[in-house]
Amino acid sequence: MSLQLYRDEAVRQRSAAEASTLQNVRERCERAAQAWDALAVRSERADAARAKAASDKLVAESSENADDGLPAPVRRDT
Repeated sequence: MSLQLYRDEAVRQRSAAEASTLQNVRERCERAAQAWDALAVRSERADAARAKAASDKLVAESSENADDGLPAPVRRDT
């Protein structure tokens, strides 16, 4: 699911809570909004962790292959 979907649903639940005249429905919608907000935060953290892992992998690969493409050193027998 997308981060925007989580945020949109949280907004929708808050609107439903504000529109409700029944206390129990209002509370249920507020709890639902909090749950959607928590899902959005989790999604953001997961996206950041994936991006960091991908970046770390690229850095590790580039440092492992630092000599690739360079000419071999010239050996001189004297």
